[in-house]
Amino acid sequence: MPDETVTRSMIEDAATRVAGVVRPTPVYLSEGISKVAGRPVLLKPEQRQRTGSFKIRGAYNKISQLDPATTPAVVAASAGNHAQGVALAASLSGIPATIFMPDNVSLPKLQATQDYGAHVVLVSGTVDQAIKAALDHAAGTGGVWVHPFDDPKIIRL
Repeated sequence: MPDETVTRSMIEDAATRVAGVVRPTPVYLSEGISKVAGRPVLLKPEQRQRTGSFKIRGAYNKISQLDPATTPAVVAASAGNHAQGVALAASLSGIPATIFMPDNVSLPKLQATQDYGAHVVLVSGTVDQAIKAALDHAAGTGGVWVHPFDDPKIIRL
């Protein structure tokens, strides 16, 4: 992937793109943590998102920019939060998703990923083994790899 500087306009475009999909979450001052830290600490309860985490933001930003007519599928690997974000984003974008997850993934995260419409492949071992299997699958099928963080379209939000 080429290096790409994330600009303010890219962030603003991404925010507009995901606005109809993500739930607005408040930012609030945590007085207790601020006191311990010696400075203001703000919290943003992203567990209120549809998928239970912020991961839907980057996943939808990336996947919604793909053309369903020319994208055979998206492929990802995760033990849960990224998997759910990719599964929902792909479903909303009309693109099939194949998610590789370690075979010891929590059952609620596995079920949620499947409920969002993804095909899940369980891999013996760790997330690293799931990532390797997912990358091999994407290379062999022409699927678009959706990295959990190392992608300018994912980290913009």
